[in-house]
Amino acid sequence: MAALFCIACTGLMPGQNRQLLYDFTEIPQALLVNPGAVAGYQWYAGVPLLSGISVQAGSSGISVDDLFANDGLDINDKVRDRAVYGMDTRDEFSTTYQVELLSGGFRSRSRPSDFYSFGIYHEWDMILYWPRDLAILAWEGNADQLGRRFNLGHLKTRGELLNVFHFGVNRQVDNRWTLGARAKIYSGILHYRSSRNTGYFLTEEGENNLVANSIDADMRLQTSGFEGLRQILDDDTADQFPALRSHLVRRGFFGGDLGVGLDLGFTYSLTNRLVVTGSLLDLGLMVYHTDTRNFSLRGAATVEGVEVILPEALADPDRDFWQDLVDEVEALVPFEEDSRAFVGFRPTKLYGSIRYNWGQPQSGPVPEPCDCDYRTGGAAGRQISGYRNAVGAQLFAINRPRGPQAALTAFYLRRVGNWLALKATYTADKFTLSNLGLGMQFQAGPVQAYLLADNLLGYRNLAGSRYASFQFGLNILSWKRN
Repeated sequence: MAALFCIACTGLMPGQNRQLLYDFTEIPQALLVNPGAVAGYQWYAGVPLLSGISVQAGSSGISVDDLFANDGLDINDKVRDRAVYGMDTRDEFSTTYQVELLSGGFRSRSRPSDFYSFGIYHEWDMILYWPRDLAILAWEGNADQLGRRFNLGHLKTRGELLNVFHFGVNRQVDNRWTLGARAKIYSGILHYRSSRNTGYFLTEEGENNLVANSIDADMRLQTSGFEGLRQILDDDTADQFPALRSHLVRRGFFGGDLGVGLDLGFTYSLTNRLVVTGSLLDLGLMVYHTDTRNFSLRGAATVEGVEVILPEALADPDRDFWQDLVDEVEALVPFEEDSRAFVGFRPTKLYGSIRYNWGQPQSGPVPEPCDCDYRTGGAAGRQISGYRNAVGAQLFAINRPRGPQAALTAFYLRRVGNWLALKATYTADKFTLSNLGLGMQFQAGPVQAYLLADNLLGYRNLAGSRYASFQFGLNILSWKRN
Protein backbone atom coordinates (compact mmCIF):
# COMPACT_ATOMS: atom_id res chain seq x y z
CA MET A 1 0.00 0.00 0.00
CA ALA A 2 3.01 2.30 -0.37
CA ALA A 3 1.50 3.94 -3.45
CA LEU A 4 -1.78 4.63 -1.65
CA PHE A 5 0.11 6.07 1.31
CA CYS A 6 2.08 8.40 -0.96
CA ILE A 7 -1.10 9.72 -2.62
CA ALA A 8 -2.90 10.16 0.68
CA CYS A 9 0.00 12.13 2.15
CA THR A 10 0.40 14.48 -0.79
CA GLY A 11 -3.30 14.94 -1.52
CA LEU A 12 -4.06 17.64 -4.05
CA MET A 13 -0.88 19.56 -4.61
CA PRO A 14 -0.21 22.75 -6.51
CA GLY A 15 2.12 24.22 -9.03
CA GLN A 16 3.48 27.76 -8.68
CA ASN A 17 1.75 29.60 -11.51
CA ARG A 18 -0.03 32.76 -10.34
CA GLN A 19 -1.55 33.75 -13.65
CA LEU A 20 -4.52 35.64 -12.18
CA LEU A 21 -2.25 37.91 -10.15
CA TYR A 22 0.27 38.50 -12.94
CA ASP A 23 -0.30 41.84 -14.73
CA PHE A 24 -3.33 42.57 -12.51
CA THR A 25 -1.73 45.93 -11.74
CA GLU A 26 -4.53 47.24 -9.54
CA ILE A 27 -3.25 44.81 -6.87
CA PRO A 28 0.08 45.83 -5.28
CA GLN A 29 1.06 42.16 -4.83
CA ALA A 30 1.39 41.97 -8.64
CA LEU A 31 4.84 43.49 -8.06
CA LEU A 32 5.88 40.18 -6.49
CA VAL A 33 5.42 38.35 -9.80
CA ASN A 34 6.69 41.25 -11.93
CA PRO A 35 8.79 43.90 -10.18
CA GLY A 36 8.55 45.90 -13.42
CA ALA A 37 4.74 46.08 -13.43
CA VAL A 38 3.17 49.55 -13.61
CA ALA A 39 2.53 50.87 -10.09
CA GLY A 40 -0.03 53.68 -10.24
CA TYR A 41 -0.58 54.09 -6.48
CA GLN A 42 1.34 56.44 -4.22
CA TRP A 43 1.69 54.07 -1.27
CA TYR A 44 0.19 50.91 0.13
CA ALA A 45 0.31 48.93 3.35
CA GLY A 46 -0.74 45.31 3.53
CA VAL A 47 -2.75 44.10 6.49
CA PRO A 48 -0.25 41.87 8.37
CA LEU A 49 -0.83 38.14 7.73
CA LEU A 50 -3.84 39.00 5.50
CA SER A 51 -2.36 41.05 2.68
CA GLY A 52 -1.40 38.05 0.57
CA ILE A 53 -2.37 34.41 1.10
CA SER A 54 -1.86 32.04 -1.81
CA VAL A 55 -2.61 28.30 -1.85
CA GLN A 56 -2.67 26.10 -4.93
CA ALA A 57 -3.49 22.40 -5.26
CA GLY A 58 -3.17 19.87 -8.06
CA SER A 59 -1.98 16.47 -9.19
CA SER A 60 -1.10 15.79 -12.80
CA GLY A 61 -1.75 12.06 -12.72
CA ILE A 62 -4.62 11.18 -10.40
CA SER A 63 -7.36 12.62 -8.19
CA VAL A 64 -8.82 11.53 -4.87
CA ASP A 65 -12.00 10.45 -6.66
CA ASP A 66 -10.02 8.16 -8.94
CA LEU A 67 -9.25 6.03 -5.88
CA PHE A 68 -12.04 6.60 -3.37
CA ALA A 69 -15.17 7.19 -5.48
CA ASN A 70 -18.06 4.86 -4.69
CA ASP A 71 -18.07 3.25 -8.15
CA GLY A 72 -18.29 -0.41 -7.15
CA LEU A 73 -14.67 -1.17 -8.07
CA ASP A 74 -12.22 -2.73 -5.65
CA ILE A 75 -9.87 -0.11 -4.23
CA ASN A 76 -6.87 -2.41 -4.65
CA ASP A 77 -7.63 -2.71 -8.37
CA LYS A 78 -7.97 1.07 -8.66
CA VAL A 79 -4.68 1.71 -6.87
CA ARG A 80 -2.89 -0.83 -9.08
CA ASP A 81 -4.41 0.26 -12.40
CA ARG A 82 -4.73 4.02 -11.92
CA ALA A 83 -1.81 4.85 -9.63
CA VAL A 84 0.91 2.19 -9.61
CA TYR A 85 0.71 1.37 -13.33
CA GLY A 86 -1.43 4.30 -14.50
CA MET A 87 1.04 7.12 -13.78
CA ASP A 88 4.52 7.63 -15.20
CA THR A 89 7.62 9.48 -14.07
CA ARG A 90 6.47 12.78 -15.60
CA ASP A 91 3.43 12.86 -13.31
CA GLU A 92 3.91 14.91 -10.19
CA PHE A 93 2.54 15.95 -6.86
CA SER A 94 3.67 19.47 -6.00
CA THR A 95 2.62 22.08 -3.49
CA THR A 96 3.22 25.74 -2.78
CA TYR A 97 1.68 28.11 -0.28
CA GLN A 98 2.68 31.67 0.50
CA VAL A 99 1.67 33.98 3.35
CA GLU A 100 2.75 37.62 3.55
CA LEU A 101 3.88 38.49 7.06
CA LEU A 102 4.60 42.13 6.20
CA SER A 103 4.03 44.13 3.03
CA GLY A 104 4.25 47.77 2.01
CA GLY A 105 5.38 50.27 -0.59
CA PHE A 106 5.72 53.98 -1.25
CA ARG A 107 6.56 56.42 -4.04
CA SER A 108 9.68 58.53 -3.74
CA ARG A 109 8.99 62.18 -2.96
CA SER A 110 12.16 63.42 -4.60
CA ARG A 111 11.74 61.19 -7.67
CA PRO A 112 8.05 60.36 -8.28
CA SER A 113 8.90 57.94 -11.09
CA ASP A 114 10.41 55.56 -8.49
CA PHE A 115 8.26 53.26 -6.37
CA TYR A 116 9.77 51.18 -3.54
CA SER A 117 8.21 48.03 -2.10
CA PHE A 118 9.29 45.74 0.72
CA GLY A 119 8.07 42.90 2.87
CA ILE A 120 8.47 39.43 4.34
CA TYR A 121 6.66 36.34 3.20
CA HIS A 122 6.59 32.75 4.39
CA GLU A 123 6.68 30.03 1.73
CA TRP A 124 6.51 26.26 1.37
CA ASP A 125 7.39 24.55 -1.89
CA MET A 126 7.44 20.79 -2.54
CA ILE A 127 7.47 18.49 -5.55
CA LEU A 128 7.45 14.70 -5.83
CA TYR A 129 7.61 12.98 -9.20
CA TRP A 130 5.87 9.63 -9.31
CA PRO A 131 8.57 6.96 -8.62
CA ARG A 132 6.95 4.41 -10.93
CA ASP A 133 9.44 1.54 -10.73
CA LEU A 134 9.77 1.88 -6.95
CA ALA A 135 5.98 1.94 -6.59
CA ILE A 136 5.67 -1.24 -8.69
CA LEU A 137 8.40 -2.93 -6.64
CA ALA A 138 6.66 -1.96 -3.38
CA TRP A 139 3.26 -3.09 -4.68
CA GLU A 140 4.17 -6.32 -6.47
CA GLY A 141 7.41 -7.33 -4.80
CA ASN A 142 10.18 -8.95 -6.80
CA ALA A 143 9.07 -12.59 -6.73
CA ASP A 144 7.41 -12.45 -10.17
CA GLN A 145 9.69 -9.79 -11.64
CA LEU A 146 12.67 -11.89 -12.75
CA GLY A 147 14.89 -10.05 -15.21
CA ARG A 148 13.27 -6.64 -14.71
CA ARG A 149 15.51 -3.71 -13.85
CA PHE A 150 13.81 -1.33 -11.45
CA ASN A 151 15.18 2.16 -12.10
CA LEU A 152 16.22 3.82 -8.84
CA GLY A 153 16.52 7.14 -10.67
CA HIS A 154 12.72 7.40 -10.70
CA LEU A 155 12.95 8.88 -7.19
CA LYS A 156 13.03 12.67 -7.55
CA THR A 157 11.70 14.92 -4.82
CA ARG A 158 12.41 18.31 -3.27
CA GLY A 159 10.85 20.43 -0.53
CA GLU A 160 11.58 23.64 1.33
CA LEU A 161 10.11 25.85 4.05
CA LEU A 162 11.58 29.35 4.33
CA ASN A 163 11.03 33.05 4.97
CA VAL A 164 11.87 35.60 2.28
CA PHE A 165 12.87 39.21 3.07
CA HIS A 166 12.67 41.45 0.02
CA PHE A 167 13.06 45.02 -1.20
CA GLY A 168 12.13 46.18 -4.69
CA VAL A 169 12.63 49.25 -6.85
CA ASN A 170 10.21 50.06 -9.65
CA ARG A 171 11.05 52.90 -12.06
CA GLN A 172 9.00 54.42 -14.86
CA VAL A 173 11.84 55.27 -17.20
CA ASP A 174 9.63 57.04 -19.73
CA ASN A 175 6.15 56.72 -21.21
CA ARG A 176 7.11 53.39 -22.78
CA TRP A 177 9.36 51.60 -20.31
CA THR A 178 8.84 50.56 -16.70
CA LEU A 179 11.66 48.53 -15.15
CA GLY A 180 11.95 46.83 -11.80
CA ALA A 181 14.23 44.71 -9.64
CA ARG A 182 13.78 43.02 -6.29
CA ALA A 183 16.53 41.83 -3.95
CA LYS A 184 15.81 38.89 -1.67
CA ILE A 185 17.35 37.29 1.39
CA TYR A 186 16.23 33.71 2.03
CA SER A 187 16.15 32.35 5.58
CA GLY A 188 15.75 28.59 5.41
CA ILE A 189 13.71 26.65 7.98
CA LEU A 190 13.45 23.13 6.52
CA HIS A 191 14.84 21.63 3.34
CA TYR A 192 15.18 18.21 1.73
CA ARG A 193 16.06 16.99 -1.73
CA SER A 194 16.82 13.73 -3.47
CA SER A 195 16.94 14.37 -7.20
CA ARG A 196 20.15 12.99 -8.67
CA ASN A 197 19.66 9.29 -8.07
CA THR A 198 20.86 6.59 -10.47
CA GLY A 199 21.08 2.81 -10.45
CA TYR A 200 18.86 -0.24 -10.56
CA PHE A 201 17.58 -3.25 -8.62
CA LEU A 202 17.46 -6.58 -10.47
CA THR A 203 16.26 -10.08 -9.57
CA GLU A 204 17.53 -13.07 -11.57
CA GLU A 205 17.79 -16.82 -11.18
CA GLY A 206 20.52 -17.73 -8.71
CA GLU A 207 23.24 -20.36 -8.75
CA ASN A 208 23.34 -21.28 -5.05
CA ASN A 209 19.78 -20.22 -4.25
CA LEU A 210 16.56 -19.82 -6.21
CA VAL A 211 17.13 -16.12 -6.94
CA ALA A 212 19.94 -13.59 -6.94
CA ASN A 213 19.27 -9.94 -6.16
CA SER A 214 21.55 -7.28 -7.62
CA ILE A 215 21.67 -3.60 -6.74
CA ASP A 216 23.76 -0.89 -8.32
CA ALA A 217 22.98 2.40 -6.59
CA ASP A 218 24.15 5.98 -6.38
CA MET A 219 21.48 7.67 -4.26
CA ARG A 220 21.56 10.64 -1.91
CA LEU A 221 19.12 12.44 0.36
CA GLN A 222 20.18 15.86 1.67
CA THR A 223 18.29 17.51 4.54
CA SER A 224 18.54 20.61 6.70
CA GLY A 225 16.55 21.59 9.78
CA PHE A 226 15.01 18.19 10.54
CA GLU A 227 17.56 16.96 13.08
CA GLY A 228 16.70 19.80 15.46
CA LEU A 229 13.01 18.93 15.16
CA ARG A 230 13.74 15.26 15.86
CA GLN A 231 15.70 16.12 19.01
CA ILE A 232 12.86 18.28 20.31
CA LEU A 233 10.28 15.58 19.61
CA ASP A 234 12.45 12.93 21.29
CA ASP A 235 12.84 15.03 24.45
CA ASP A 236 10.01 13.91 26.73
CA THR A 237 11.11 16.23 29.55
CA ALA A 238 10.36 19.48 27.69
CA ASP A 239 7.16 21.20 26.61
CA GLN A 240 7.41 20.37 22.92
CA PHE A 241 5.06 22.91 21.35
CA PRO A 242 6.86 26.07 22.63
CA ALA A 243 10.20 24.45 21.79
CA LEU A 244 9.07 23.63 18.25
CA ARG A 245 7.69 27.13 17.75
CA SER A 246 10.89 28.73 19.03
CA HIS A 247 13.02 26.49 16.81
CA LEU A 248 11.05 27.28 13.64
CA VAL A 249 10.83 31.03 14.34
CA ARG A 250 14.54 31.24 15.08
CA ARG A 251 15.48 29.49 11.85
CA GLY A 252 13.03 31.61 9.86
CA PHE A 253 14.57 34.86 11.09
CA PHE A 254 18.23 34.41 10.14
CA GLY A 255 18.94 31.59 12.59
CA GLY A 256 19.14 28.89 9.93
CA ASP A 257 20.34 28.56 6.37
CA LEU A 258 20.80 31.72 4.32
CA GLY A 259 20.66 32.62 0.66
CA VAL A 260 20.28 35.52 -1.72
CA GLY A 261 18.16 36.04 -4.82
CA LEU A 262 17.04 38.56 -7.41
CA ASP A 263 13.82 39.25 -9.35
CA LEU A 264 13.81 41.25 -12.60
CA GLY A 265 10.89 42.57 -14.64
CA PHE A 266 9.70 45.07 -17.22
CA THR A 267 6.65 46.57 -18.92
CA TYR A 268 6.98 48.00 -22.42
CA SER A 269 4.29 49.85 -24.37
CA LEU A 270 4.59 49.16 -28.08
CA THR A 271 1.67 51.58 -28.56
CA ASN A 272 -0.87 53.04 -26.19
CA ARG A 273 -2.97 49.88 -26.72
CA LEU A 274 -0.41 47.10 -27.13
CA VAL A 275 1.77 46.21 -24.11
CA VAL A 276 4.31 43.45 -23.45
CA THR A 277 5.64 42.42 -20.04
CA GLY A 278 8.11 39.91 -18.66
CA SER A 279 9.77 38.85 -15.44
CA LEU A 280 12.38 36.42 -14.16
CA LEU A 281 11.96 35.43 -10.50
CA ASP A 282 14.15 33.79 -7.88
CA LEU A 283 17.52 33.97 -9.57
CA GLY A 284 19.25 32.83 -6.41
CA LEU A 285 20.78 30.13 -4.28
CA MET A 286 20.81 28.85 -0.71
CA VAL A 287 23.73 27.63 1.39
CA TYR A 288 22.56 24.83 3.69
CA HIS A 289 25.07 24.73 6.52
CA THR A 290 23.13 24.48 9.79
CA ASP A 291 21.53 21.34 11.19
CA THR A 292 22.32 19.36 8.02
CA ARG A 293 22.09 15.60 7.77
CA ASN A 294 22.74 13.70 4.55
CA PHE A 295 22.24 10.05 3.66
CA SER A 296 23.87 8.21 0.77
CA LEU A 297 23.79 4.73 -0.73
CA ARG A 298 26.58 4.04 -3.19
CA GLY A 299 27.96 0.80 -4.57
CA ALA A 300 27.04 -2.46 -6.30
CA ALA A 301 26.35 -5.94 -4.98
CA THR A 302 24.78 -9.27 -5.93
CA VAL A 303 23.54 -11.58 -3.16
CA GLU A 304 21.60 -14.83 -3.17
CA GLY A 305 20.23 -14.62 0.33
CA VAL A 306 21.42 -16.63 3.29
CA GLU A 307 23.94 -19.26 2.18
CA VAL A 308 24.44 -22.21 4.56
CA ILE A 309 27.25 -24.51 3.46
CA LEU A 310 27.24 -27.86 5.19
CA PRO A 311 28.96 -29.35 7.04
CA GLU A 312 31.18 -26.29 7.63
CA ALA A 313 28.25 -24.33 9.09
CA LEU A 314 27.87 -26.88 11.93
CA ALA A 315 31.29 -25.97 13.28
CA ASP A 316 29.91 -22.68 14.68
CA PRO A 317 26.30 -23.19 15.89
CA ASP A 318 26.11 -19.59 17.24
CA ARG A 319 26.86 -17.97 13.90
CA ASP A 320 24.25 -15.36 12.82
CA PHE A 321 23.79 -16.02 9.11
CA TRP A 322 21.32 -13.15 8.68
CA GLN A 323 23.79 -10.69 10.16
CA ASP A 324 26.46 -12.07 7.86
CA LEU A 325 24.21 -11.26 4.92
CA VAL A 326 23.57 -7.73 6.19
CA ASP A 327 27.27 -7.13 6.75
CA GLU A 328 28.05 -8.40 3.25
CA VAL A 329 25.54 -6.07 1.60
CA GLU A 330 26.63 -3.07 3.67
CA ALA A 331 30.25 -3.68 2.77
CA LEU A 332 29.45 -3.72 -0.96
CA VAL A 333 26.78 -0.98 -0.92
CA PRO A 334 27.63 1.20 2.08
CA PHE A 335 24.88 3.33 3.63
CA GLU A 336 26.53 6.47 4.98
CA GLU A 337 25.54 9.58 6.91
CA ASP A 338 27.30 12.95 7.11
CA SER A 339 26.62 16.57 8.07
CA ARG A 340 28.39 18.35 5.23
CA ALA A 341 27.06 21.70 4.00
CA PHE A 342 25.66 21.92 0.48
CA VAL A 343 24.37 24.53 -1.97
CA GLY A 344 21.03 24.54 -3.78
CA PHE A 345 19.46 26.79 -6.40
CA ARG A 346 15.96 28.20 -6.08
CA PRO A 347 13.27 27.12 -8.58
CA THR A 348 13.55 29.94 -11.13
CA LYS A 349 10.29 31.18 -12.68
CA LEU A 350 9.67 32.99 -15.96
CA TYR A 351 6.59 35.07 -16.87
CA GLY A 352 5.73 36.89 -20.07
CA SER A 353 2.60 38.48 -21.52
CA ILE A 354 1.19 40.52 -24.37
CA ARG A 355 -1.90 42.66 -23.74
CA TYR A 356 -4.22 44.65 -26.00
CA ASN A 357 -6.25 47.47 -24.43
CA TRP A 358 -9.46 48.87 -25.90
CA GLY A 359 -12.67 50.64 -25.00
CA GLN A 360 -13.48 54.18 -23.98
CA PRO A 361 -11.00 55.54 -21.39
CA GLN A 362 -12.71 56.09 -18.07
CA SER A 363 -11.74 59.76 -17.78
CA GLY A 364 -9.67 62.19 -19.78
CA PRO A 365 -7.54 61.61 -22.86
CA VAL A 366 -4.89 58.92 -22.79
CA PRO A 367 -1.48 60.31 -23.75
CA GLU A 368 0.37 58.64 -26.61
CA PRO A 369 2.43 56.58 -26.15
CA CYS A 370 1.87 55.26 -22.61
CA ASP A 371 1.16 52.11 -20.70
CA CYS A 372 -2.51 53.11 -20.31
CA ASP A 373 -3.12 51.11 -17.19
CA TYR A 374 -5.90 51.98 -14.81
CA ARG A 375 -5.09 55.05 -12.67
CA THR A 376 -1.46 55.05 -13.74
CA GLY A 377 0.60 58.12 -13.01
CA GLY A 378 3.15 59.38 -15.49
CA ALA A 379 6.72 60.29 -14.69
CA ALA A 380 5.55 63.66 -13.41
CA GLY A 381 3.10 62.03 -11.00
CA ARG A 382 -0.13 62.99 -12.77
CA GLN A 383 -3.03 60.61 -12.58
CA ILE A 384 -4.82 59.20 -15.61
CA SER A 385 -7.41 56.52 -16.23
CA GLY A 386 -6.81 53.70 -18.67
CA TYR A 387 -8.93 51.61 -20.97
CA ARG A 388 -11.89 49.70 -19.64
CA ASN A 389 -10.96 46.43 -21.34
CA ALA A 390 -7.86 44.35 -21.97
CA VAL A 391 -7.27 40.96 -23.54
CA GLY A 392 -4.06 39.02 -23.95
CA ALA A 393 -1.95 35.94 -23.40
CA GLN A 394 0.55 34.95 -20.72
CA LEU A 395 3.34 32.39 -20.59
CA PHE A 396 4.68 30.81 -17.42
CA ALA A 397 7.62 28.43 -16.95
CA ILE A 398 9.37 27.06 -13.88
CA ASN A 399 12.59 25.11 -13.54
CA ARG A 400 11.91 21.68 -12.04
CA PRO A 401 14.05 18.56 -11.35
CA ARG A 402 12.85 16.91 -14.58
CA GLY A 403 13.20 20.07 -16.66
CA PRO A 404 11.11 23.18 -17.34
CA GLN A 405 7.37 23.04 -16.72
CA ALA A 406 5.22 25.49 -18.69
CA ALA A 407 1.67 26.85 -18.80
CA LEU A 408 -0.16 29.09 -21.28
CA THR A 409 -2.95 31.48 -20.27
CA ALA A 410 -5.46 33.62 -22.16
CA PHE A 411 -7.13 36.42 -20.18
CA TYR A 412 -9.73 39.17 -20.29
CA LEU A 413 -9.62 42.16 -17.93
CA ARG A 414 -12.60 44.44 -17.27
CA ARG A 415 -12.61 47.62 -15.19
CA VAL A 416 -15.81 49.06 -13.72
CA GLY A 417 -15.38 52.62 -12.50
CA ASN A 418 -12.64 53.25 -9.99
CA TRP A 419 -13.79 50.60 -7.52
CA LEU A 420 -13.94 47.25 -9.29
CA ALA A 421 -11.73 45.26 -11.67
CA LEU A 422 -12.31 41.70 -12.90
CA LYS A 423 -9.93 39.28 -14.61
CA ALA A 424 -11.00 36.02 -16.28
CA THR A 425 -8.47 33.43 -17.43
CA TYR A 426 -8.21 30.13 -19.28
CA THR A 427 -5.02 28.15 -18.59
CA ALA A 428 -3.64 25.01 -20.18
CA ASP A 429 -0.93 23.10 -18.29
CA LYS A 430 -0.01 19.55 -17.28
CA PHE A 431 -2.62 19.52 -14.48
CA THR A 432 -5.71 20.29 -16.56
CA LEU A 433 -6.85 21.59 -19.95
CA SER A 434 -10.09 23.07 -18.57
CA ASN A 435 -8.79 25.61 -16.06
CA LEU A 436 -11.11 28.63 -15.96
CA GLY A 437 -10.20 31.27 -13.38
CA LEU A 438 -11.73 34.49 -12.12
CA GLY A 439 -10.20 37.30 -10.08
CA MET A 440 -11.83 40.33 -8.49
CA GLN A 441 -10.33 43.49 -6.99
CA PHE A 442 -12.67 45.72 -4.99
CA GLN A 443 -11.83 49.07 -3.43
CA ALA A 444 -13.88 51.05 -0.89
CA GLY A 445 -12.06 54.25 -0.04
CA PRO A 446 -8.50 53.35 0.93
CA VAL A 447 -9.37 49.69 1.64
CA GLN A 448 -8.70 47.17 -1.10
CA ALA A 449 -9.74 43.51 -1.08
CA TYR A 450 -9.00 40.95 -3.74
CA LEU A 451 -9.93 37.33 -4.35
CA LEU A 452 -8.52 35.15 -7.13
CA ALA A 453 -9.61 31.55 -7.79
CA ASP A 454 -8.50 29.05 -10.44
CA ASN A 455 -10.13 26.00 -12.02
CA LEU A 456 -13.65 27.04 -11.09
CA LEU A 457 -15.18 23.99 -12.79
CA GLY A 458 -13.29 21.79 -10.35
CA TYR A 459 -15.11 23.29 -7.36
CA ARG A 460 -18.21 21.29 -8.35
CA ASN A 461 -16.33 18.19 -7.16
CA LEU A 462 -13.08 18.94 -5.34
CA ALA A 463 -12.34 15.26 -4.80
CA GLY A 464 -12.49 14.70 -8.55
CA SER A 465 -10.41 17.77 -9.41
CA ARG A 466 -6.70 17.53 -10.11
CA TYR A 467 -6.08 21.22 -9.51
CA ALA A 468 -7.37 24.02 -7.28
CA SER A 469 -5.99 27.44 -6.42
CA PHE A 470 -7.03 30.58 -4.61
CA GLN A 471 -5.45 33.84 -3.44
CA PHE A 472 -6.85 36.66 -1.36
CA GLY A 473 -5.66 39.71 0.51
CA LEU A 474 -6.40 43.07 2.13
CA ASN A 475 -4.46 46.30 1.55
CA ILE A 476 -4.67 49.95 2.51
CA LEU A 477 -3.56 52.12 -0.41
CA SER A 478 -3.69 55.60 -1.86
CA TRP A 479 -3.92 56.71 -5.47
CA LYS A 480 -3.42 60.39 -4.55
CA ARG A 481 -0.48 62.51 -5.64
CA ASN A 482 2.40 63.18 -3.30
